[in-house]
Amino acid sequence: MSGLQTHQDLCRQFATLLSYPAANLEQTATDCLELLQKNRPEAAEQLQPFAAFLTASDRARIEEVFTGAFDLQPLCHPYVGYQLCGESQQRTMFLMKLQELYRQHDYRCGSELPDHLGEMLRFIGIIDDQGCRRELIEDGLLPALEKIIHGIDNAAHPYRGLLKALHSFLNAGSADKGALS
Repeated sequence: MSGLQTHQDLCRQFATLLSYPAANLEQTATDCLELLQKNRPEAAEQLQPFAAFLTASDRARIEEVFTGAFDLQPLCHPYVGYQLCGESQQRTMFLMKLQELYRQHDYRCGSELPDHLGEMLRFIGIIDDQGCRRELIEDGLLPALEKIIHGIDNAAHPYRGLLKALHSFLNAGSADKGALS
């Protein structure tokens, strides 16, 4: 598997992990952890507590923790445009630009807004355009992730570990230009 394919696969796996908990979440976390261990061990180490949380918890508990982290704390809303612009005209413009970009690449959003972390990661997980991928990661995802991580003040929170693993993975991939191309 090429560097680009591995990066895309990991982006899609992180997208699943950051979406509302569904079936096979534990398997996705295991697959993501295995790929990270081979390619980004520092990110794998940060993901490990989240994978352990999934193994030790039933679905209702996972849903409760997810909702508590992302839906009930405005500082942690998983929307890149919201994190970067707040509820403003700039966010509206950001959403419109994302929709346009998605249309150009024949990508259709699921049930979330276009700036949801999961949607943006799924999109990055299917496109080959190096410049577009890099811009979305460096100018959108990384700064938004920093704010969301900071918003979860409990260092032991399982989703904080997941977000830190994603940040580490994207930051390393951005620094290593070959991973994005």
